[in-house]
Amino acid sequence: MKKLSLTMFILIFITGLMAQPNIQWQKCFGGTFEEYANSIQQTTDGGYIVAGLTFSNDSDVSGNNGAYDYWVVKLTSIGSIQWQKCFGGNSHDLAYSIRQTSDGGFIVAGKALSSDSNLAGNHGNDDFWVIKLTPTGSIQWQKCLGGSGEDDAQSIQQTVDGGFIVVGYTYSNDSDVSGNHGYYDYWIVKLSSSGSIQWQKCLGGSDDDEAQAIQQTSDTGYIVAGFCSSNDGDVSGNHGNKDFWVVKLNATGSIQWQKCLGGSDDDEAKSIQQTSDGGYIVAGDTYSNDSDVSGNNGNRDFWIVKLAASGTIQWQKCLGGSEFEYAKSIKQTTDGGYIVAGVTPSNDSDVTFNHGGGDLWVVKLTPASSIQWQKCFGGSGEDGAQEIQQTTDGGYIVAGNTFSNDGDVSGNHGNRDFWVVKLGPFVGIEEVNNFLSAITITPNPITQSAIISFSLFQKRKITINVYDIAGRLIKTLLHSEFEMGLHSLTWDGSDYKGKSVENGIYLLCISTENRTETKMIEFVKKL
Repeated sequence: MKKLSLTMFILIFITGLMAQPNIQWQKCFGGTFEEYANSIQQTTDGGYIVAGLTFSNDSDVSGNNGAYDYWVVKLTSIGSIQWQKCFGGNSHDLAYSIRQTSDGGFIVAGKALSSDSNLAGNHGNDDFWVIKLTPTGSIQWQKCLGGSGEDDAQSIQQTVDGGFIVVGYTYSNDSDVSGNHGYYDYWIVKLSSSGSIQWQKCLGGSDDDEAQAIQQTSDTGYIVAGFCSSNDGDVSGNHGNKDFWVVKLNATGSIQWQKCLGGSDDDEAKSIQQTSDGGYIVAGDTYSNDSDVSGNNGNRDFWIVKLAASGTIQWQKCLGGSEFEYAKSIKQTTDGGYIVAGVTPSNDSDVTFNHGGGDLWVVKLTPASSIQWQKCFGGSGEDGAQEIQQTTDGGYIVAGNTFSNDGDVSGNHGNRDFWVVKLGPFVGIEEVNNFLSAITITPNPITQSAIISFSLFQKRKITINVYDIAGRLIKTLLHSEFEMGLHSLTWDGSDYKGKSVENGIYLLCISTENRTETKMIEFVKKL
C-alpha cells in the first residue's frame, strides 16, 4: 500500500510539472509608435476581440484620429485580423475594457479627453467614454459620462436586462456625478441598452479610492474591486495605506457589505470574479506582509484572495519573486482552479525561466491555492499581460503588450505592440520535443554523493531541483545554460543547510524551458 501511494504521488507530481502550456500562436499588432492591449475576450465565432490604445497610424493601424485612440481589433481563431477600428479625437482616448454583447456586437469603455471626431458630449477633462459597436465595428451609439473633473472607466459588462454596468473612478461632483466623498471615488454607472443613465453611485471616503473591476452577480447585484486609501465615509477597516477594497452592491447600487483587505503597505486589487461556490476570487498586488497578507516573496507580489459569499477570507496567496510582480487578471477555470496573469521581472522563488526584463507571467492554481504550474513568456524587453481567459478548447488567450522581438516574441512593429498569445490546454509528455535525455544518477541509492549526468540535443537552460516526498523543495543544485552534449555534476548530500540529507526517498527534477524529467532517488547514510 505504501509503494502504491508513493507511485501515485510521483505520477501526480510529475504531471503537475509537465502540465504546462505551450504557445500555439502569438501575434504582435501595431505600428511604429505605442500600442497597449488592455482587454480580450473569446467571441462566439471562436475568434477574439481585443481593445486598448494606439498612437500609430501605419502597419496594422489605420484611421487614427490624433494622439492616442481607442484601438479595437477583431481576430480570427488563429489570430488573423478580420477588422480593426480606431475611435477617438485629437486628444488622448484610452480603451480599458471590451465585451461582446448579446446581439453579436461589442461594448467598449475607457476614458476620453477629446471632444471632436467620434466623440460628443465631453463634460471636461477625462470622461468615461462608452461605445456600442455592431458586429463589424461600426458605432451604434457613444456616450460621454462624467463631470468637470477626471473620470476614468476601467471595466464594463452587459447586464441581464440588456443594459450595461460600468465602473471606474471620478474626481467630479457635478453634471452626471453626484455624491463624491472627496478626491477620487469609485464611480458605478448603470446604463440602459441605449446608453442612458439609469442610476449612478459614488463610493468612498475622504481620500483616494479607485475601482478597477466589476461583475454582475448571480443575485443580479454587483461585486466591485479596486483599492481604497480612505477609512471613513463608505470605507471601514483600512489596514494602512492602500487596501484591496471589495464592495458588494444590490441590484440598485446600495452597499450590502464592504471589506478592506491588506496590510500596512500598499495593496491594490485589479480583477474580481464570482466563483462557482457563490464566493469571489480577487487578484492584484501587495507590498505588505502583515495583517491579512502573509508569504510575500519580497517587494511587490501577486496577491490572490478567495472570499466567501459574505466577504470573509477563505484563503490568500502571495506569488512572485524578489522583484516587483503585478497581477492584472484572474478567472476561475473549468476544473475549479484559477488562472492568473500579469507581469514579473523576477527569476527566483515562484518564478522560473524569465526571459529578461519584465515577462508576461501566467500561473495556474488549484482550487485550494497550490501552484499547478507557472510559466514566463516574453523576450529581452518589457512584456506583460493585462487579461487572460480560458478558451473553449481548454487552453488560454492572453492579451498584453511587448517591447521585445526575440524569445517568444516575433513580428514586433516597433516600440510597444499589442501582444496576443494563445496557449494550448497543457503539454503532455508526448507533445514535448525531447531535447533532454540519457539521465543517470550514480550511485542510487546514494550514501553521500552522486554523479548526475544528462544529454542535451540543443543548447538549453537547465534547472535541477531536489524535492522531498511531500513535494517541498530541498535544494536547487543548479540553474544555468548548457551547450549541446553530455554533461555531469556531483551532488554532495552532506551540503544541505550545513547538515546531511536525511535518509529517505527524494525526487530529482531536471527541467528545460519546456520539459521536466523526474527521477526517484534514495538517500542512505553510511553507518
